[in-house]
Amino acid sequence: MTKKIIVAVDGYSSCGKSTIAKQLAKYAGYTYIDTGAMYRAVGLWTRRNGLIVGENVDEGKLKANLSNLQLSFHRLDDGTQHIFIGEEDVESQIRTLEASNDASLVSTIGFVRRRMVAMQQQMGEQKGIVMDGRDIGTVVFPNAELKIFVFARPEVRAQRRFLELTQKGEQTTYDEVLKAVEERDYRDTHRAESPLRQAEDAILLDNSDLTPEQQLNKAIELLEKATK
Repeated sequence: MTKKIIVAVDGYSSCGKSTIAKQLAKYAGYTYIDTGAMYRAVGLWTRRNGLIVGENVDEGKLKANLSNLQLSFHRLDDGTQHIFIGEEDVESQIRTLEASNDASLVSTIGFVRRRMVAMQQQMGEQKGIVMDGRDIGTVVFPNAELKIFVFARPEVRAQRRFLELTQKGEQTTYDEVLKAVEERDYRDTHRAESPLRQAEDAILLDNSDLTPEQQLNKAIELLEKATK
């Protein structure tokens, strides 16, 4: 690869965005930035502080206190990258179904998204990054040299997520996970602030019927072409 670029990977929940983004970053020697983890951490912090009751966010208090939230990514000795709130590693806490739902709640709030977008844009100033999320190619980096929009059928995504959760020991059912996936899809695509949509110049990658190897090969092919 002859030049460093910004790679924007967008798509629906549980469609494998993070997997593709991590693999591409490792392949290219780029920095991987998990924006979904950022919103999950905001959701976790918001609930911990009593600002989410049921499905309702106290936006007034959240806005007044959001500047107190300090997020950072750190690479551990085993090579994995974890997100921290202050000095606390919250990587495992943000990977629950509740954290996913809370992330969806706070990510619809305009001032939360604007704060996160500013942080993300700062992270990408030097290029050589792969960033995944829901508005990377449309809002965060509209001029990214490579935009990939990842898609998989809801039933396929729900089955993948269900297996992931049950392997972690969480008690849930496929129907509950499918309902959560469909509700999140609706919130993500209908929110007023930066709704999920495929950028006009993004390349669609439907992995519903692809193996992980086939998916990675397609993504690498796109990256090689974009960096010539």
